[in-house]
Amino acid sequence: MRIIRLPGIHHDANAVIFSGSDSSVLIDAGTTWYQMLQIERISGHLGEGKKLDRILLTSRRYPFSGGAKHISEAYDGIPIGIHSDAISVMETGDFYSTWANRYDSDMPSTKCEPVSQGDVFALGDGELFAISLPGHCTDGMGYFEKERGVLVAGAILPRADTPCRWDMPGGCLPELITSLKTIHDLAPSSIVPARGPTIKGSDRIDEVLNQHLNFLEECQQNDGMAPRSWPRPAKTAYFLVSDPPWPLLEKETSSESK
Repeated sequence: MRIIRLPGIHHDANAVIFSGSDSSVLIDAGTTWYQMLQIERISGHLGEGKKLDRILLTSRRYPFSGGAKHISEAYDGIPIGIHSDAISVMETGDFYSTWANRYDSDMPSTKCEPVSQGDVFALGDGELFAISLPGHCTDGMGYFEKERGVLVAGAILPRADTPCRWDMPGGCLPELITSLKTIHDLAPSSIVPARGPTIKGSDRIDEVLNQHLNFLEECQQNDGMAPRSWPRPAKTAYFLVSDPPWPLLEKETSSESK
């Protein structure tokens, strides 16, 4: 089993390849902006004789899903999986709830298959378990490779130092808190966030999750409002930026094997 994180370019979310002995899966696809480059990156890491068999998406949001159709077609129309709440949104190319309009982009009409809590995707020498992680939107999903303890979390954990927003279409602060507690209970050894480097080690993961949870629970007690002192998010941001900054101990690399 090879697990390779493709760091997001510009607005793209991290994409992760799980290359098993029998099957290879891509989790998240990035925007349409760099979709041709994304195919080159994927092919370079898979090597000759191997191809993708499936794409799994952590949510409908454009930075995660925009490039899925193009990548699927490049690999002979491989299936794209997403939570059932996002099936119609993806098929109609809804640029509002996917947030493609925030990036002055069109959302491709993308045919998807439903993914549910508990679904298992066999890779040969490992398995991916689908986990429902709503909060930033109703269709938030995570994918957990239990044997190696690797969780791809999606937008629920934007980066170690940036908490998720809940004031977006389908967002819900109590669900966001519950989803982070679900991640804590999983006790992963590595978490791939939406942006930035992988968060590694139980102590560091506990530190990050507790900081996010403490902040969100304080916001819940404050009638669901973020601190007034924090800067207003950019129109493309599905995350908040703290003031003063939270610590970011992780360092970015061009690509990263788990």
